[in-house]
Amino acid sequence: MPVQNCGSAPGRAVSGPFDLPWFNAAPAAEAEAVLLECYGSRRWAKRLAGHRPYPDLGALLAAADEAGYDLSPADRAEALAAEVSPGLHPDAPHSAHLALAAAHAAYECRFGHVFVICLDGFGPAEHPDQVLAGIRARLAHDPEQERVVTADEMRRLARGRIIELVSSQ
Repeated sequence: MPVQNCGSAPGRAVSGPFDLPWFNAAPAAEAEAVLLECYGSRRWAKRLAGHRPYPDLGALLAAADEAGYDLSPADRAEALAAEVSPGLHPDAPHSAHLALAAAHAAYECRFGHVFVICLDGFGPAEHPDQVLAGIRARLAHDPEQERVVTADEMRRLARGRIIELVSSQ
């Protein structure tokens, strides 16, 4: 099942190995391209790449969080546009695919962007239930409340992807 958790964003291909020393020493364009795989905002990626070197992973994650808080609505929209809604394994029952597609459609109609959720900490068997429960709960949010939740989920996704990226060797 394609999910939004650590590692590459669904539909993206980051080839490694990468680690923090590589990231700190990489040309700016390469570092930015790798960061765009973690969070689809060019401004965010440029900012993180421009503040290298990072002494450790904690400093990089803190900078990623800070940069995520400073984004404009257009920057967030750019990042959301790069995301793919979490789906089901192709072998899942047809009725499950229909239910998830309907839930995603209702969410996108209400909020104007794909549903994002960080599934780190949940086993693959729990993902479909977490996605459906998340969509159902968040459909009750007002647009401002959902904007805040979505921004937080995007930051969590970016953190997990950065950890996976610089930990792969």
